[in-house]
Amino acid sequence: MYVMLTKSQRLLQLVYPITMNKNLFSFAVVNAFKVALFVMVLGSCTSSTDSTQSVSNPTESQSSVNESASVDARKTILFFGDSITAGYGIEEEDAFPALIQKKLDSLDLQWKSVNAGLSGETSAGGLRRIDWLLQQKIDILVLELGGNDGLRGVSPEQTRQNLEGIIEKTRATYPDCIIILAGMQIPPNLGQDYANSFADVFTDVAESHDPYLIPFILEGVGGDPRLNLPDGIHPTAQGHRIVAETVWEYLEPLVSEQ
Repeated sequence: MYVMLTKSQRLLQLVYPITMNKNLFSFAVVNAFKVALFVMVLGSCTSSTDSTQSVSNPTESQSSVNESASVDARKTILFFGDSITAGYGIEEEDAFPALIQKKLDSLDLQWKSVNAGLSGETSAGGLRRIDWLLQQKIDILVLELGGNDGLRGVSPEQTRQNLEGIIEKTRATYPDCIIILAGMQIPPNLGQDYANSFADVFTDVAESHDPYLIPFILEGVGGDPRLNLPDGIHPTAQGHRIVAETVWEYLEPLVSEQ
């Protein structure tokens, strides 16, 4: 996430990364609950007539399996990130994952967008959480994590290892899953050397693990007060429309050819 912090703000964020903003903390709790429902609801609805997943019980008849699978045959795009993905400070339908869904629907493409963004999430938290999310089939993973690492001064090497771990776990579970890594940049508040090393993390991961790479997901948005909330961190609804266009540039050829 792109933000210019004062020295006192940086110290507060290192000590109180979420609780320094009560609205952000409340949003994170609500969003965590929504993410939990993704696994719980999809996992439990396999016996329902309006299931979004195919029946996994091997004792059921083939006709039942086919009937369930035909209810929602769409493939899944999982947006896995922090408050940028979660859409902090705006309506859920205005966040870029929801805007991507609108594009998919308008083109009659059989894909569903799942928003697994969690405010305050770090790459380490994502590495711990990915196993839980992988309980459901994922066809495309859009990985947008690392911004909070940069704001907290986490070692770029540790961030790199965490992002690589998420990619490796995803591919071990779903070898055919397409992965898009969303790059992030930070201002030089912690020094230009650190900012440069942090930016290099995403290109290094792209070179070592070969995901598609969006160089900077906040391109055209980060640092522009007209496109960000008063906190200077999170995009407005207008900013999310630009983010959606940036992401769609990479997604469109992938979802169109499948």
